[in-house]
Amino acid sequence: MKILGEDLAAPQAYRLLTGVVVPRPIAWVTTVSADGVVNLAPFSTFTYLSTKPPMVGFNAGRKAGLRKDTANNILARGEFVVHVVDESLLGPMHESSVEHPPAVSEAELLGLEWVASERVAVPRLQAPRVAMECRLHSVTPYGDTGAEFIVGEVLVFHVKDGFIDNGKIDTLRLNPVCRLGGPNYATLGPITTLRTIAQTPQKSITTITTGETPE
Repeated sequence: MKILGEDLAAPQAYRLLTGVVVPRPIAWVTTVSADGVVNLAPFSTFTYLSTKPPMVGFNAGRKAGLRKDTANNILARGEFVVHVVDESLLGPMHESSVEHPPAVSEAELLGLEWVASERVAVPRLQAPRVAMECRLHSVTPYGDTGAEFIVGEVLVFHVKDGFIDNGKIDTLRLNPVCRLGGPNYATLGPITTLRTIAQTPQKSITTITTGETPE
């Protein structure tokens, strides 16, 4: 089968792309409205973009041509918090994707506790094992639907005790979930570690081991 991108309407392209670009990490984002409402929403077009300074970004689409609460709040306040979703938070994360009026706090509706952040006025959720306080760096629009890629500089990383060792996250213990196509999610599953044994200008030799602990 051959499908031309130019022939696809946005919903058709969405169904294809979200089934092809998998698995996708999830940014669970808190923002605050002008009225002080703590908004919470998940975004699965999420990655990091820079290490000095550290930056992360996610794509925020529009609904009927209008920005959603998260994008509106970030553009108004210039800050947000990104949380990593582990398996224990899969249910509330999925429920937080339901559309609500701006006056409704998804975090409060789901019974999620939050605490004050250190460098931004937006609070962070207490339960997630990793949270990143972010200051808005840039917003870049893409395509004809008004989708925008929002990039933030990470000012503070919050990592719960026991999930970091020698500066590295224990990914297996963190147990993050990822988004697939449709309302489907996955966890890490088996982990394959590639160890470089020797390297010369001519070639690199590696071995593959499958186990439970990533290097």
